[in-house]
Amino acid sequence: MARLILLNKPYDMLSQFTDGDGRATLGDCISAKGVYPAGRLDRDSEGLILLTDCGKLQAKISDPKHKMGKVYWAQVEGEITQAALDALASGVKLKDGLSKPAKARRLDHVEIWPRNPPIRERKHIPTSWVELTLFEGRNRQVRRMTAAVGFPTLRLIRRSIGPWRLDNLLPGQSSTLEV
Repeated sequence: MARLILLNKPYDMLSQFTDGDGRATLGDCISAKGVYPAGRLDRDSEGLILLTDCGKLQAKISDPKHKMGKVYWAQVEGEITQAALDALASGVKLKDGLSKPAKARRLDHVEIWPRNPPIRERKHIPTSWVELTLFEGRNRQVRRMTAAVGFPTLRLIRRSIGPWRLDNLLPGQSSTLEV
């Protein structure tokens, strides 16, 4: 049996256990020994990160060849259009090549915890939410994809990885499973 920890990584936390500059790390939320993250989330992204004590499980979760979809909620600047969603679903040209097609849909109602600090608000520029399911994991991919279709990401939350979901975990909370 392998241990799997589901953590809701807060905004402004590194996806590692140590940092020489005094920034928040996984060690601020996880006291378990011998577990390592299966993948990463950028410091300015929030949501589900998985940690495990099993190298095979870590590789299975992290390696795109296993086609384990990762679901993200992105709050974007502007009202996302159907044309932008279609482009995201077809694959977007990025500096490092064409992204794989993603599942993309607009979210009309999102109930989520407040972010600290809050995102920037502009009086005359609305925001909207989009759900993206990716099957690859390039650096800052969701942010680059939404920007490429004209809707920069203001807030990014990973909701699930394969069968594991964030559910009701609040930022900094975790849940441990035996798999």
